[in-house]
Amino acid sequence: MNTCTENLENDHVYVLRLTDVMEKMVVGLATDLSDMELVVKLIQQYADGFHHGKEENLLFPLLVKKGFSEHEGPVSVMLQEHAEGRNFVKAMVSDLDRYREGDDTVLPDIYRSMQGYIDLLWAHIGKENNVLFRMADRVLSTAEQDELLKKFTEMEATEYGQGKIQGFITDIEGLEVKVFTSK
Repeated sequence: MNTCTENLENDHVYVLRLTDVMEKMVVGLATDLSDMELVVKLIQQYADGFHHGKEENLLFPLLVKKGFSEHEGPVSVMLQEHAEGRNFVKAMVSDLDRYREGDDTVLPDIYRSMQGYIDLLWAHIGKENNVLFRMADRVLSTAEQDELLKKFTEMEATEYGQGKIQGFITDIEGLEVKVFTSK
């Protein structure tokens, strides 16, 4: 990867693979609690914690320094959508607690929150990959791209430790095998 935006787009590949798993779970009316809990963990730790952390703590503040608005326009929209995604996850967590306690009437609510998150992420990632990141590529110098990429690598090493990101990817791949090969 040569740029910070390519690094973020690479994260998107795995986030979209996770949303594909979620969609298969929704369509197949999955009931495996451990799979649903793993999905939530991956969203919270990989998609939101790691990936959105890189955007919110590093890329977006730099874009604001370069003249983007925090209150309107693409950065603002992305931040609002990150918050909306967190609300879907919060609902999933609450409903999974009830499901864990034996209340299977909550399954439609879990599926609804999962589908809302899926729909949001497909549109959100399309906007980032095709609009915001292309704008960032135009306004960030090579040195700024390199510095952000360096900070992304440092964040992975210090906040996530050796191999943790690969562990998330392995979990996504394991879920893919499980849900796409089951009946």
